[in-house]
Amino acid sequence: MSKKPNEIMVPAGVQQVLLHACCAPCSSAIVEWMLAHGVRPTIFYFNPNIYPREEYDIRKEESKRHAESLGLQWIDGDYDHQCWLEAVRGLEGEPERGSRCLQCFSYRLKATALQAKELGLVYFTTTLASSRWKSLEQITEAGLRAQTTVEGTVFWAQNWRKGGLQERRNQLLREYNFYNQQYCGCEFSQR
Repeated sequence: MSKKPNEIMVPAGVQQVLLHACCAPCSSAIVEWMLAHGVRPTIFYFNPNIYPREEYDIRKEESKRHAESLGLQWIDGDYDHQCWLEAVRGLEGEPERGSRCLQCFSYRLKATALQAKELGLVYFTTTLASSRWKSLEQITEAGLRAQTTVEGTVFWAQNWRKGGLQERRNQLLREYNFYNQQYCGCEFSQR
């Protein structure tokens, strides 16, 4: 069966997945879609790129509130902004969608793959692929790098902007009264 351009499909046999969530607004429609299609996500909030700490905490609490409202397992990845800064050192001046973003995605998705393996989950994916401000090619590359690095994991590469999910995201943002940030998260994207 061939996949239609705007269609989202569950990989064969997937019933559980580790979903790296950047924020509640971006994960809301994806989580709803997964649950409606027989996939139970575990939410992994790992975003050491977010700056300042107050911004990180607001996004974290919104993500946790959303997961708890649906009875989903929610995992808090540690906030170590200094370690993240080390990971992107030398790339601070790169433009959005440049090599800093690829390095950031790679850093976060490797941690996601490691968490999936620790939980005994094979598949992992990310809400980063729902943002129109991000490069899907970079996200896919970062996810496949993580998959290659962490044996026994598979990156579910998916364009989560399709299938009406962007519009549904905006509806859920209002329904849940989510905090909706105005920048990616790092101090470099604030520019």
